[in-house]
This record gives sequence, C-alpha cells and structure tokens, in this order.
Amino acid sequence: MKAPVNITHLIGPAIANEQFIGEHLFFYLVKGTVSGYYGAEQYTLKTGEYGVVRKNRLGRQSSLNKNDSIEKIIFVFDEAFLKVFQEKHDLNRVKYLPDNSFIRTAENRLIAPFIQSLSPYYNIQGQMEKNFFDVKREELLLILLKIEPELSGIFFDFGIPGKIDLEEFMQRNYKFNVSIERFAYLTGRSLSAFKRDFKAIFKDTPNKWLVQKRLKEAYFVIEEKDKKASEIYLELGFEALSHFSFAFKKLFGITPTALAKQKTR
Repeated sequence: MKAPVNITHLIGPAIANEQFIGEHLFFYLVKGTVSGYYGAEQYTLKTGEYGVVRKNRLGRQSSLNKNDSIEKIIFVFDEAFLKVFQEKHDLNRVKYLPDNSFIRTAENRLIAPFIQSLSPYYNIQGQMEKNFFDVKREELLLILLKIEPELSGIFFDFGIPGKIDLEEFMQRNYKFNVSIERFAYLTGRSLSAFKRDFKAIFKDTPNKWLVQKRLKEAYFVIEEKDKKASEIYLELGFEALSHFSFAFKKLFGITPTALAKQKTR
C-alpha cells in the first residue's frame, strides 16, 4: 500500500503556516477529500470542488481519511495584486451580503479548463514559476467575477476588521491556534485594548483562559465521546501532544490517557 501524499500547488505569494487567513484564497481540490473549519462553520470538499476563502478569518483543514492522497491548488489574492487588478480593469465594488468564511462559487464550464491549463506551467517540483503568477491569477479572477460579479464586494474590500463582540467571538473561536495579537486584530482592537476588555469580561488573562477553556473541552470530549488525546489535541489549539498532556494533568490531576482508560472499565 502506497503512503498517502499531500501536494499543494501554491500560486501567489507565500502564506503563513497558521490558522489565521491573512489573504483571500481560491481553493481547488484536485484529488481527495478534505474537511475545513472556517470560523464556526465546517465544510467538506471532494475531488473537483472549489471555493473562495475570505481573508481575516480563522480556519484549518484536515484530510477525512488519513490514508488518502491529497492534491490541491491554492491561489493567493493578496491586497497589492487586487488593487492593481481593480485599477487596471476599472471595476467597482458590489456589496456582498453573506458573511460566510468559505464561499462555494457557482459551477461554471470555465473553471475545469482553466485548472487543466495550469499543468504546462509547473516545473519538475510541481510548482508554478513565479513569472506566471500574476498572469494566471488575473485570468482566474476574471473568470470568478464573470461567474459571480458580487464577489467584487469581497475581493475589493480593503478595510480592516471593525470592533465586534469580544465575548461572542472568543467563545466561538477559542479552539484556533493563533496568537493573542491575531485575536486582538480580528476583534478590531489594539493588543492593549483587547487585554483590557478581555479581563473585564472573563476575569482572567487571555492565555490562561484559552488554555483552561481548551482543556475543559478536552475533558468533556475524552469522557463523553471516547476520543483519544492524540485525536483531539490539534483540533483544540495545542501544538504538541506532550504539552497538552502535561497541561491536562496539571489542571485535572490525571492524564488524558488515564481518563480514557477509566471510561473503558
């Protein structure tokens, strides 16, 4: 049995390897099945499906079957590129009302041929040479705006996040592994204002609250849903299983493994 292979063709500037999405993305799944969490919403994509991921959101992806090979194409529409594109084509922004973090664009006969047209531009490493980035990104964006002109309301919105309800946002997004600075930015606050408002609402510091909130959720999931620590620690915002297990025992006086064994007795 061949080992699963995960291939990503990135077209555009490099993006940070974290759960904060800093630029608009077009995501096309060439092969496999993936599940994505964007904000509080979960999406599943199968071979040949695609959509737009909005910037200034939180998200993560995972394979539904660890034995499946995954191949995906990600176009990065950064702000600098979009501003040049908008000026070149003299396009106005149309209001886009839905607030979905992931937008499944309408099926169109132009998308599949466009994806197929990319193959000759890949080098032997399977990546596109940078000289062709802008050409192919411009072509794709023209197609997307032809399919759904209202997407201009997303792509050409160059504002920064406004101030929102901090408590509601944190209760909904505490599982995402991003920095306190990111949480502050996404709630429309400076770091100092975020910490001040957070303390007033939760009576604790952001770091302490996040760890305890995630660990309490872990306890519930292990006890009530028979999950293993190795299955949940990444989903709950921890980077390492060892750190998760240490923090879990420190809070509850028992390791996640011991708690799971108690359930099977």
